Amino acid sequence: MRVIAGRYGGRRLKARPPGGTRPTSDKLRETLFNILGARVIESSFLDAYAGVGAIGIEALSRGARRAVFVDRSPKACAAIAANLDALEAADRGRVLRMDLVRALDGRLDRRFDIAFLDPPYAREDLYLRDIERFGAGSFLDPGGVLVIEHGRAMEAPAGVAGLDRVRTHVQGDSALTFYEQARR
Repeated sequence: MRVIAGRYGGRRLKARPPGGTRPTSDKLRETLFNILGARVIESSFLDAYAGVGAIGIEALSRGARRAVFVDRSPKACAAIAANLDALEAADRGRVLRMDLVRALDGRLDRRFDIAFLDPPYAREDLYLRDIERFGAGSFLDPGGVLVIEHGRAMEAPAGVAGLDRVRTHVQGDSALTFYEQARR
């Protein structure tokens, strides 16, 4: 795996994904950041179910101010820390080894401009739970966006209290669905 563009573009990530994780492909990562465009610059970025941290590191490389990485796996968190150290970006990243719900229940001290969630594709229950949590909470800055990566076959909800689905992009067996705060 490598960083695609920006400050760390072309650099290889040092740590390998822990067993049982499905890393986001380079092509889908590139698509994600092409869609997000300039809104990544100076953003506060959340990479949840982070694996080796490739999404959050890509955000830092493309100009995000800071990134928070959340994953339950000790191996994944060690990989993220190793990658941040190798890129000399540890001062711009925070790694939390815990479940996303626990992180949202008090360990995250700020709102995010962009939140990216990539639970295991087979766990559709986590998608709905997390989208509802973001809709009910104040985890996004005004104008912020929640992005979920999921399997192509899963139909992401059109909206939940507080969030509206604004875009879905399908690529191969994967899809990216974008949510913004509801306009009421």
